[in-house]
Amino acid sequence: MTVDSSAARKPRRSAAGKAGTTGSSTGTTGTKRTTRTTKKSTDPELVQLLTPEGERVKNAEYDAYVAGITPEELRGLYRDMVLTRRFDAEATSLQRQGELGLWASLLGQEAAQIGSGRALRDDDYVFPTYREHGVAWCRGVDPANLLGMFRGVNNGGWDPNSNNFHLYTIVIGSQTLHATGYAMGVAKDGADSAVIAYFGDGASSQGDVAESFTFSAVYNAPVVFFCQNNQWAISEPTEKQTRVPLYQRAQGYGFPGVRVDGNDVLACLAVTKWALERARNGEGPTLVEAYTYRMGAHTTSDDPTRYRGDEERQSWEAKDPILRLRRFLEASNHADEGFFAELEAESEALGRRVREAVRSMPDPDHFAMFENVYADGHALVDEERAQFAAYQASFADAEAEGV
Repeated sequence: MTVDSSAARKPRRSAAGKAGTTGSSTGTTGTKRTTRTTKKSTDPELVQLLTPEGERVKNAEYDAYVAGITPEELRGLYRDMVLTRRFDAEATSLQRQGELGLWASLLGQEAAQIGSGRALRDDDYVFPTYREHGVAWCRGVDPANLLGMFRGVNNGGWDPNSNNFHLYTIVIGSQTLHATGYAMGVAKDGADSAVIAYFGDGASSQGDVAESFTFSAVYNAPVVFFCQNNQWAISEPTEKQTRVPLYQRAQGYGFPGVRVDGNDVLACLAVTKWALERARNGEGPTLVEAYTYRMGAHTTSDDPTRYRGDEERQSWEAKDPILRLRRFLEASNHADEGFFAELEAESEALGRRVREAVRSMPDPDHFAMFENVYADGHALVDEERAQFAAYQASFADAEAEGV
């Protein structure tokens, strides 16, 4: 199996003092690897089914999970990634135009999100961070609804129970505890559904994540921890946060971890299916590390040029998840130019729809934030509401006086 799990920047040093490559001290690609690391090896392993060149590679352990995939389903995965990227680009543009307060782009992480999102069943439950736009797409959440919070017109524009997709979580890492608790409840209810929690490499340093690992392991909770290791926690590289590959942390808690090529949608689909199947069968939690790259800024308030070089991004552009699947579709004669042209038109239509939806969002009721804080009301909230009302009235008084 051809793999490449080395980052584009300098070779990283593992706890054993070796470069963090996939079986070669030089960090070159093309190294032959087995699907499981031997007991004598501490090198990171990487599950990959599609190479960056779009070539299908065999994997005895995970091939079965995508063996029945049809050309139509492959085109569907490609469509999901293209439309998600188009929506993401439109949101970034809207923020630059002042229509959104902030935006967290998923550029480069489409395969990790679409692959894992399409592995879910309808009755599974998702706990996202604030960047899981592709997973939201897979769960049927209208892209326009994702933008309400970033425009400041609501606190999350969808009902989590309608799509089994929780509201975006801004606090780093806290959703892993929510997911663990929910999964423990699922187990007590006797349901065979699974729970998945998304988080980034930066969140893996949070105590909430460690606590969720402990509780899920002890209570054998049916939860999958899906870490998108995009190499940068804002401006901090992964090697500043861990001495071992992230997926190996699961060993210390007593459950399995696996690193998957996060730019390979087929591998992400297969590995997530495997992990969800374990959860549903009562085998407990799994940690999936999707080894990918954040092509853009952490958010639109970030300037990545201050902490990483252009050559790093360029090397990861060669591993682009969308281009990778397109090459496979073309080589396999599963898609023609008509399909790609039609999809391009559909993506532009999506961009226009999102743009129009955002600009037509009504302003929220200024006093809505004081409602539903307490079931029976509260004197302090009433006082704050009155103060805010007086503040709002001051603008009207100033306009009346011509100030």
